[in-house]
Amino acid sequence: MSLSLDATQLDRYSRHVIMDEVGPEGQGRLLDGRVLVIGAGGLGSPVIQYLAAAGVGTLGIVDDDVVERSNLQRQVIHGDDDVGEPKAASAARFVERLNPDVTVETHATRLDADNAHDLIEPYDVVVDCADNFRTRYVVNDVARIEGIPVVHGAIYKFEGQATTLVPDGPCYRCLFPEAPEPGTVPDCATTGVLGVLPGTLGCIQATEAVKLLLDAGDPLVGRLLFYDALEMSFETVPYRRNPDCPVCGDDGIETIAGIEYAGGCRIDAD
Repeated sequence: MSLSLDATQLDRYSRHVIMDEVGPEGQGRLLDGRVLVIGAGGLGSPVIQYLAAAGVGTLGIVDDDVVERSNLQRQVIHGDDDVGEPKAASAARFVERLNPDVTVETHATRLDADNAHDLIEPYDVVVDCADNFRTRYVVNDVARIEGIPVVHGAIYKFEGQATTLVPDGPCYRCLFPEAPEPGTVPDCATTGVLGVLPGTLGCIQATEAVKLLLDAGDPLVGRLLFYDALEMSFETVPYRRNPDCPVCGDDGIETIAGIEYAGGCRIDAD
């Protein structure tokens, strides 16, 4: 755990320190924590903002995209001056201004099956803010093999969902054994998305990540949280580990070598 908090840190994190569930020891855990955020866009923006503000000591940010003006309606850590700049670099500058206690490790690349192990393995928690199924399945599979928890989130127009995947719980493939066929689920560029929606879902993801680092509360393990902004309603649907799951089941995989993450991201049984 980190050394004793200095006077500046005691002031900055005072509202954490006075909480019985956090206290100086818990804040030390956050400062020692290492969280990898996949994507610095709509969901990644509030995740990065609030994890940095909370004092998570090391934030890894994976994103190979650049800031576009159309992003600014929802990707709140980027500004007009950042248009054309890599999102990872823009996010790092935002964190630097927000909290000097936080070290940012930028990875200006797309996470895929070839680099996922090297990107994920050094971190305590992964927050999945990806906008495509292929990345979600790679993150799930590699993190499960490495024994690293994942906080998943996804958004669509006025709706969103979140769940937390831990090494001894059900995984993403227990929920969705295969991805929809390419082109059957439109993206934000095609259908649009309510600008404030990722703020709500991203804050939920950040909350789950903090709880995991603190080992506090009851994370969304085996529960899929649905949020409908039009109805302003939340619904939680339980799900279970599938003993036949090719990743977390009784005969789960030990490596992703040879898996073809294309189409439905299916893992064929031997």
